[in-house]
Amino acid sequence: MTFSSNQNSRRKFIKSTALAGTAMSLVSPSMLFGETKAEKIRLAFIGTGERGRGQLSVALYRDDVEITALADPNAEVLNKAAKMVEERQGNKPALYGNGDYDYKKLLERDDVDAVYIATPWVWHVPMGVDAMRAGKAVAMEVSGATDLQECWDLVNVQEETGTPFMFMENVNYRRDVMAVMNMVREGLFGEMIHLEGGYQHDLRGVKFNDGKSPYGQGVKFGDEGYSESKWRTNHSVHRNAELYPTHGLGPVATTVNVNRGNRFEYLTSMATKSRGLHEYIVNHPNGGKDHPNAKVNFRLGDVVTTLIKTANGETITLNHDTNLPRPYSLGFRYQGTKGLWMDINDSLYVEGVSEPHRWTDDKAFMEKYDHPLWKKYGKQAATAGHGGMDFFVMHAFIEAWKRKAPMPLDVYDAASWMAVTCLSEESISKGSEPVQFPDFTRGKWINRKPIFAFDDSY
Repeated sequence: MTFSSNQNSRRKFIKSTALAGTAMSLVSPSMLFGETKAEKIRLAFIGTGERGRGQLSVALYRDDVEITALADPNAEVLNKAAKMVEERQGNKPALYGNGDYDYKKLLERDDVDAVYIATPWVWHVPMGVDAMRAGKAVAMEVSGATDLQECWDLVNVQEETGTPFMFMENVNYRRDVMAVMNMVREGLFGEMIHLEGGYQHDLRGVKFNDGKSPYGQGVKFGDEGYSESKWRTNHSVHRNAELYPTHGLGPVATTVNVNRGNRFEYLTSMATKSRGLHEYIVNHPNGGKDHPNAKVNFRLGDVVTTLIKTANGETITLNHDTNLPRPYSLGFRYQGTKGLWMDINDSLYVEGVSEPHRWTDDKAFMEKYDHPLWKKYGKQAATAGHGGMDFFVMHAFIEAWKRKAPMPLDVYDAASWMAVTCLSEESISKGSEPVQFPDFTRGKWINRKPIFAFDDSY
């Protein structure tokens, strides 16, 4: 995926457009979707790197999807995706690879109902805005926002056009997270008080990847990098913020009904010193203290902690930790007046049920409160990307589009979750001062009703 990550060029592009207006297993699609009307969605992908091709694989094994077009300026990944489509559908999709903006020609096609955007972060909003203005439903991959205007651009254009828009946060569909959401909804933990989530993932091998050395053996990024290291690492150079908030925030936000009877009011953020990426380069066999990248000043603190206050009184803690050696964990914690669940030890505590002051293994509770969606599609989804989560987020988008139903993760969710990045950046720069959240719903949150995953429909 090599869309330009030049920030100045991209912001000029946003302004001009605003002014102008992992493969899934080979299960039978009929087994998965036979109960749904046969109407097809004609879907195009903008961005065919690893993430784009992963979701393309999920889409290709549905009998209610036709892939009609692909866009990516990187000929290598574009051709890989085209081959996937040709092998599955028997025909080659239209290809758009003539530079960063060739995707705009894709949006002019009459045989595209919707687009899936899986590009570098800085392109998500302008592409989403363009697609909505062109009348194409949008499935947009997750990221943090560059500034608040991006968030307002998404909201304003969606409200203006009425074009369907879904924020593709797959962790909302993680099996244990959905089971715990059921526990919360059924009152197992009492009234919710505090929640935690995060993105705690050693990404040094992703941020320094030359595409030639084995994974974790490179120390290059930017123009010399490969895949995400071409663009993602530069965010760590230039920004000190909660760069990737939505995996940890999305599930807890829907659990406490943010934007639907609740909202984020303000946050405060704090960042540690930055040492991890520099030491990785200096101590790496392919790096060293004299390597050019050892002179780079990485602004991103190794651990960024953000605390959010909601209108209904809950607090939410987010942790961003991607520059240090550690196992992967999203660090979820759901705590109420009667008990709590934590994913770090796969345990919970329920007053009057658990042995006092001792954790209870959550296995029996996970089985009891397993979400109907997982009961219905779990076997088929299990081998899709990210442990099946990719199946469910794609399924939700396509089913909502076909039924002309509201998207379960909508533009207000996207705006409020993405805004955490630029708001945390502001808070850190001001000595961890509290920063207010805009109300992207313009007051509609008071009367909007929760809709996410209340049955097994989508």
